Amino acid sequence: MKNFIFVGILLLSQSLFSQIPYGSNYGKYLNIKGAKVYYEEYGKGTPLLLLHGGFGSIKDYKNVIGPLSKNFRVIAMDSPGQGRSEQIDSISYQIYANYYASFIDQMKLDSVYVLGWSDGGNSAYILAYDRPDKIKKVVVSGSNSDTDGYPDGAIDDMKTWTPETISDGIKHYWLDEFLKLSPNKTTWQKSFKQLRNMWITKEVISDDHLSKIKSKFLIVYGDKDMTSLEHGLHIYRTIPSSQLAILPNTSHFTFTEKPALISNLIIDFLGK
Repeated sequence: MKNFIFVGILLLSQSLFSQIPYGSNYGKYLNIKGAKVYYEEYGKGTPLLLLHGGFGSIKDYKNVIGPLSKNFRVIAMDSPGQGRSEQIDSISYQIYANYYASFIDQMKLDSVYVLGWSDGGNSAYILAYDRPDKIKKVVVSGSNSDTDGYPDGAIDDMKTWTPETISDGIKHYWLDEFLKLSPNKTTWQKSFKQLRNMWITKEVISDDHLSKIKSKFLIVYGDKDMTSLEHGLHIYRTIPSSQLAILPNTSHFTFTEKPALISNLIIDFLGK
């Protein structure tokens, strides 16, 4: 989602927790719909698919892969057009959900847990609705079902963004990392425009679809999250089998600021 709005918070709150280095586990590629999609695996047990945020990669979860992999078979993937995965013609939350579903099928995964942050959480709602046969439990953090959850003025601000006027904050947070990892280094403008256009699209998933989700959900926000807590309460009240957790003194960057706390919540929720 809109990871960039509070880039300053992220840069000022780097975790001191021990980390599993990104790319340390001999990642592999899977060809999905003609695009090479990068993923890594850690641990054993029930598969737990990690879906990162916008302007991100598997690295978004570097602080929690360790504790989660002690309890589950963690499968962390870079979404198409981000991280080490190849770009695709167009993206949306639905398109991403379709790719994630194809990934699950190609990996021959049966019962799957899903963890989604920000954009990854948005697509996880759609994935759970589309694939109740596979998705048993889902944890999302900082996600939204439509742009009503955005801060005031965020949409108008994002509409002005162009590759030519990319800010120093976005460059430091996203572009520098993109140019290190991506196989599409010379066409970064394409990913930038695709993500921006996805963020300003009004609806992620309808209330009608949310109300018909069969998977069990844990919905997490920081009490200072960029997504409004009122919007989060609406989602929580709309999904039938859902729980809600608000992390104290925490922004949108729950996995950076409170990795131990959110890891314990995830392990407890998925383990029951």
